[in-house]
Amino acid sequence: MTVFLILGLAGLALLAVSLVVGEVLDGALDVLPGDAFSTAVVGGFVSAFGFGAAAADGAGVPLLPALLAGGGCGVVVAWFAAWLTGLVRGGSSDATPSTGDSIGRSGRVVSGIPDDGYGTVRVAVGGHVLQLNARADRALDAGTEVHVTGVLSPTAVRVAPVWDDLP
Repeated sequence: MTVFLILGLAGLALLAVSLVVGEVLDGALDVLPGDAFSTAVVGGFVSAFGFGAAAADGAGVPLLPALLAGGGCGVVVAWFAAWLTGLVRGGSSDATPSTGDSIGRSGRVVSGIPDDGYGTVRVAVGGHVLQLNARADRALDAGTEVHVTGVLSPTAVRVAPVWDDLP
């Protein structure tokens, strides 16, 4: 039972090191295909194997069934660690909003838009506030609520006033 507990503690230590330091066994596990075997997976397997076999041995189970119970626990925890590691690695953050993402969004004129020139508008896109150059079919005063109807360039949009603000 002592050997199993030592294996369980060693697996926990390896798992803790992989969480704090990162991938420790990176070069050693590169010969295996895919990312199924990482330091977290190996640490989870070793610790679950050790503690599972120790629990079975402590319950009076003979050695071979205790080893099988430990192996089963190790496989389950290793699978969960691989799934969780893949989930964390595969999760990406959202891209920075672009001018094209503002089409159809409402905003407000910050600096007036003249008949023949550009003004600026602020538009909320996905929790980000974009301040963009804007052109409209008619002059719009600061504070006017507008909708973005098109993209003129990476920094400029075409806007139209909302229905309530039409003359």
